[in-house]
Amino acid sequence: MLEVFEGCELIVNGHGWRVEQLEPYCGKVVLRPVGEPGGPARHTTLRALMHHPDCRTSTRSLPQVPASGRGRQPATLKDLTEPQRRLVELRLAHLLEVETGYRGGDPFRPGPDEPLPAYDPVLVPRLTDRRKAKVAELRALRERESEHARLLGLEKVSLRTLERWASRYRRWGLVGCADDRWLRECTGRRISEPVREAIYAVRAECLHASRISMASRERKIHQYVREKYGDDVPIPCSETLRLVWLEWFGPGGARQRYARSAARAQANVTGEHVVIHRPGQVVALDTTPLPVLVRESVFSEPVEAHLTLALDAYTHSLVAFRITLVSEKSVDVAMLLRDVMTPLPMRADWGADMAWPYPGIPGTLVAELAGYEVAGLPFFPIETVTTDHGSVYKNHHLVEVQRVIGANIVPSRVMRPTDKQACERAFGAIQSLLFEQLPGFRGVDVADRGLDPEGDAVLTLAEMEHLVARWIVQIWQNRRFGEHGPCWDPGGDHSPNTLFAAAMAQGGFSLEIPRPELYYELLQIHNVKIDNSRGVKIRGLWYDGPALANLRGALSRRGGKHRRSWVIRSDRRDARTVFFQDLEHRWHELRWTGLPAEGEIPSFNDARITDLLREAKAQGLRPKTDAELLPLLLKLLGGHIPVDQWPTQLSKKQKKEQAREVAQSVAAAEDRPAVTDFRETALGDTACHADLGSVVPLRVSDRASRVLTAVDDERRQRRERAVAQRPVAPGGLGERLRRTSMLLIPDNDADDDDGGSGDEAGDGADSASRLGEAR
Repeated sequence: MLEVFEGCELIVNGHGWRVEQLEPYCGKVVLRPVGEPGGPARHTTLRALMHHPDCRTSTRSLPQVPASGRGRQPATLKDLTEPQRRLVELRLAHLLEVETGYRGGDPFRPGPDEPLPAYDPVLVPRLTDRRKAKVAELRALRERESEHARLLGLEKVSLRTLERWASRYRRWGLVGCADDRWLRECTGRRISEPVREAIYAVRAECLHASRISMASRERKIHQYVREKYGDDVPIPCSETLRLVWLEWFGPGGARQRYARSAARAQANVTGEHVVIHRPGQVVALDTTPLPVLVRESVFSEPVEAHLTLALDAYTHSLVAFRITLVSEKSVDVAMLLRDVMTPLPMRADWGADMAWPYPGIPGTLVAELAGYEVAGLPFFPIETVTTDHGSVYKNHHLVEVQRVIGANIVPSRVMRPTDKQACERAFGAIQSLLFEQLPGFRGVDVADRGLDPEGDAVLTLAEMEHLVARWIVQIWQNRRFGEHGPCWDPGGDHSPNTLFAAAMAQGGFSLEIPRPELYYELLQIHNVKIDNSRGVKIRGLWYDGPALANLRGALSRRGGKHRRSWVIRSDRRDARTVFFQDLEHRWHELRWTGLPAEGEIPSFNDARITDLLREAKAQGLRPKTDAELLPLLLKLLGGHIPVDQWPTQLSKKQKKEQAREVAQSVAAAEDRPAVTDFRETALGDTACHADLGSVVPLRVSDRASRVLTAVDDERRQRRERAVAQRPVAPGGLGERLRRTSMLLIPDNDADDDDGGSGDEAGDGADSASRLGEAR
C-alpha cells in the first residue's frame, strides 16, 4: 500500500521526490526533487502515483521503520558493539521484568527471588503500576550510584521510555531496545568541490610520477587549491586528507607500475561480466619455474625446468601440461593446445581406476576412435584461451595456431594476474600438495632454500613428467572443491571429474578427436621457392627429399600475398627435418642436405643453427653445399672432445644446452604422428624414413659415440668426394707368374663361334685336376 503525506519522500523510477503539497480531497500532489529545494515542481495526482509501476514510499519517510534503518539497510544486533549489546540485553531484562515479572521472561525458569512483589502480575495487575515501580527503582539507583547509572544509560528512564521500549521490542525485536543514536547514518567526511578536484588532480599526477609520501601529496593539494581558488577555500587537516585518500583510492601498498596498470584497466573496463557455463569456454594458460630440480638425462646434472599448465575455468580440470628444460616456445604452446583437444593415453603402470570414467559415452567407444585406451582426463574443443603477455603468446605463429584450432586467444590485462587467478591458484595447490613432498624442492625463496637442493635432486625429467601426469589424473581430478564449489550447488560434494560429468549430462559432449595431420598444421610456416638443385632454404639451411623430385624449379599455383610460393613447415625443436605437403595433400619429410647419407648425428634446434651460421661467418666460410657445414656443426656439438673427457671438458652451459636439445628432440618425436603418409607415397620409398636421424639415446656415452660416428662418416664422405673413381687394387706377387704359365687352363668363353659344349669344359677341368695330381 502506497502511503503519501506531506513531507514524505517517494521513489519514482529510481529518483527521489518530496511531497511538497497534498490536496487529499481533489487528489492533487506537488512534488519536488530531493536535495533541490528550488528545483522544478512536478504536478501529478494520487491516482497516477497509485497506479505507477515503479513508485514507492521511501524508507526515510515511513514511521514504522526505525530511525537506524531509514534510507539504508535495516540495523541488526551485529552492528552493535559488545558493550552496547550488553546494555541492550540489560534494558530487555528490565522490560521483561515489568511485563512478566521475570527478567528472563519465562515463568518456568525464574531467577532468585522472582517475581518481586512490585512486579508480580498477580499482586499488581495493572501494567502501568508496575512500570511506575520500575521507574522508581531506577531513580533510586540513579541517586545511590549516579556514575553507575549514567554509564548504563538508565539515569533518564521514564514511564514514556518504558512504553517506547515495549512498542519497539514487539515490532523489531531486541534491536528495538537500542538507541538510534548508536547507529546513526554515516555521512562520511565533508569535502568541498575545490578540494575534491585537487585530490583527483594530484592522484592523476602521482600515477605517472614516482612514488611519494602522503605528506608530499598533501602539499600538492594545498598548492593546487591556493593557485586555482585562492586562500579563502578551507582545506581539511592532514589526517582527514589521509583518511579520504585511503577511502577513495585504497591503502596504496602496490608498486607504482601495478597501480598505473590497474587504473588504466579500470578506466577501460566495460562493466560486462563473463559467465562461464560449459567446459572449454575459457582455458587459462600460464608458465612458472618448476620448484623442484630435476636431472637431465644426458649428463645427469640437476637443472631447472619450467611447468606450463592449461586449466579449464569451468571444471578447474588440468587438461594439459608441459615440462620443458627451457622456457617454452610457440610450438610448445601450440602442442599444448593440441593436447587439450586430444585424449590422454593410458600409461603402462596405470590401473583401471584411472581409465575413462565419464558416463554417457563408453570408454570402448572413445578408445576405438582414439586408437588407444584413454585415461580419465577431459578433452574438448577450445573456444577461448586466456594467457599472459609473454612474447611466446603474442607472435605470428600463435595467431595462425588460433585460426587453425578455431579458438580465440585473449591476453589478460597488463599486470592483472586475477584475470587467470584459477591457474595461479592451481600452481600454489600443486606446490603444496605435490612438489613440497619431492626431493630437490627449492622452496619459494632463496632464503628458504635447503642446504644442497642440487644434491637432493634424484628425479629425471621423464620421471617428473610421469609423476605429474599420474598425480593429475588420480588425485587432482578427484579432489573435492570444498567451499569453492559451483555457484549452482555451493554446498555439494564436487570435483573436476564430477563437474565435467554434470556438464556432459546437461549440454552433451562433442566427441571430436583431432586428426594426426594437425601436428603439421600447427607448425611454423615458411613461404619459399624450390631451387633446381638444392631444394628449399629454411632459416639458412637447405633441405631436400624425394617429394621435390618433380617440382624442382616449378612455381606454385597458390595465389594471394605469397603467390607462387611453396609452403614448408618446420619444428623449431628439431632442425634436422622440415615438412612439405604435396599437391595431393600428403605430408613428406625433407632432410637437411648436410646430414650424412649413412649414420646419424645428434639433433639440434634453431638456436644451434644461429650459432652455426654465426661461426661460419666468423671463419669466412662460403660453403657451396651444406655438407661443408657439417664439420663445423659437429665441432659445436662437442665432437672434437674425446669421449672420456666429455663430463670434464664441457662447461655447465654446454651441458645444459645439449640436454635441452635432446629433451626438445624427444618432445618433437613424441608429438609427431606415429604413422605418416610419406611412407606410402607413389615413389615407393619406404626406406627414406629409416635414413633420417632418430632420437639420440639419453645417455652421455651414447651421445658421445653417436657424435664420433658422425665425425667418421663425415671424413669418409670427404675422401670419397676427393676421388671421383676408386682405383683397382694391385694384385699379389705370384699373380703375374700364374697369369703367364703355360699350364694354366683358360676359362670357358661363352661367346666362342664353335659353341663349345659343357662336356668339353668338364673334360678340360678333369685334365687340369689330373695334371695337378701328377705334379
